[in-house]
Amino acid sequence: MVKKGAFIVVEGLDGSGKTTQAKLLAAKLEKNYGAVYTAEPSRGKIGMFIRNRILYGESRPPTALEALLFAADRIDHIQNEVSPELEKGRLVVSDRYLYSSLAYQGSAGLSLDWIRAVNVHALKPDLALFVDVAPEVVLKRLKRKKSVMEDLETQRKVREVYLKFVEDGELSRIEGDKSKNAVAEEVLKTVEALLKTRG
Repeated sequence: MVKKGAFIVVEGLDGSGKTTQAKLLAAKLEKNYGAVYTAEPSRGKIGMFIRNRILYGESRPPTALEALLFAADRIDHIQNEVSPELEKGRLVVSDRYLYSSLAYQGSAGLSLDWIRAVNVHALKPDLALFVDVAPEVVLKRLKRKKSVMEDLETQRKVREVYLKFVEDGELSRIEGDKSKNAVAEEVLKTVEALLKTRG
């Protein structure tokens, strides 16, 4: 068990395999370090509201309202799921986090500075990974039939924001077009490199 917990975030486009990779990572780290898997939207009341009424509902609210709801859920997620585990010295692997808000709401037109401002109390992760898969590949995986071109353009914009964070050093890019096991190996190596630097 590490002396102090570490907060690891896995990001990516829908269909990139990030959820699979986050779960595999948490399972691999559990034995030697103690690790838990979590996700956003969270399992809290705000997170469930987002899942039931927004993500899988019939209509979407204005982008700014959506961003505020995600920010509120993020604080709830940190306080009730992430921080308690970190205090126990465990590793927490989160499937999506702040960068999802920045990428999705940012690509929809919101100011990235404003999104960061409403998330000012969000805990900074020790490591944030971006599982990078081409938007064309992602859409084939999701098998979406309607508004394909519109979806493709949206995914391209989202990916551009993510790649900007990679350039700035906030995210570590993982090549996601490889096999599931090959991607998992790269993810694990990147995380283990962080853990070694922390002793």
